Amino acid sequence: MSRPTAAAAAVLPEPVTPRERPSRRLKAVTAPARARRPKLAYALIAVAGAALIGAAQIGLSLAITHDSFVLADLNSQQRELNLQTNALEEELAGVSSPQLVATKAADLGMVVAGSASYLRLSDSAVVGTASGADWQSTIDPKGSGAVHNALLNQKALLAAETAKNDAPADGTTPPVDSTLPPPITDGLPSPTTR
Repeated sequence: MSRPTAAAAAVLPEPVTPRERPSRRLKAVTAPARARRPKLAYALIAVAGAALIGAAQIGLSLAITHDSFVLADLNSQQRELNLQTNALEEELAGVSSPQLVATKAADLGMVVAGSASYLRLSDSAVVGTASGADWQSTIDPKGSGAVHNALLNQKALLAAETAKNDAPADGTTPPVDSTLPPPITDGLPSPTTR
């Protein structure tokens, strides 16, 4: 045999013999397997978990709703405090106005002497007119040249002081002056609706 023939003979596979098939063994079926009952603990855990999630959502929504009511109440208080602050600032502006200071000084008997005099410390000399003030003021804060200040409504102040001083001892309310606006006790007045 030649070399290529020997190589070809060596490569050929051996004939295939059919394998023996294993025989199947058949068995008779006995009773079917019992279906397993679901465990009650797993069902209870699932229901409890769902209830817990629902309760947490309800609690969170109640907390958010409560916070919004608290925020609305705080905004209302802030508006009320801003109104009070504005009223107090107007009252302070009226009390510290030059018109009121001049009026109070005139009520106390103080007068404006005219030009100012100065004392020079080096030689103790008086520089200026060096005359005392006479009892006639050069400025009359209550006269015809006085500047009107809307913050100083003297009639309203006098009426309020008179009403406070003239309050009856038996606890009844005194008659209200119809020229004055109604007092603001709790924020701005609003109409009542049904």
